[in-house]
Amino acid sequence: MSQALQGEVALVAGATRGTGRGIAVELGPRGATAVALTPGRLRSEIMLDAFGVHEDNRRDALDREPHFAVSETPRFVGRAVAALAADPGVARHNGQSLSSGGLAQVYGFTDLDGSRPDAWRYLVEVQDAGKPADVTGYR
Repeated sequence: MSQALQGEVALVAGATRGTGRGIAVELGPRGATAVALTPGRLRSEIMLDAFGVHEDNRRDALDREPHFAVSETPRFVGRAVAALAADPGVARHNGQSLSSGGLAQVYGFTDLDGSRPDAWRYLVEVQDAGKPADVTGYR
């Protein structure tokens, strides 16, 4: 099979794990690396608008949704993309579904405030477990 895609990276955003894996199966033999990447609880303009806040007063949204404290900026997931793109060993992630919070632990990048929000781990261990909102150890 042709290696025409050797060294190329296919980033599957907004897709399910199965889609990312399927693309990896198709493109991997051609030399490309395909990963599915998901942000955590994204603090996008749409989310901020939904809570009636802006980036500078985002903490006001915590009265309505305390778990929003573990949210991340769009730049955080952008830094995850940049870390993957700069990694000469990115092929080790081929076919995986990755999160920005998990990649921050691997590559050491931070969000704009210097933290490393790990929203998916928080979701399982705190929010879904019915515990009160507490981001200690998750930012």
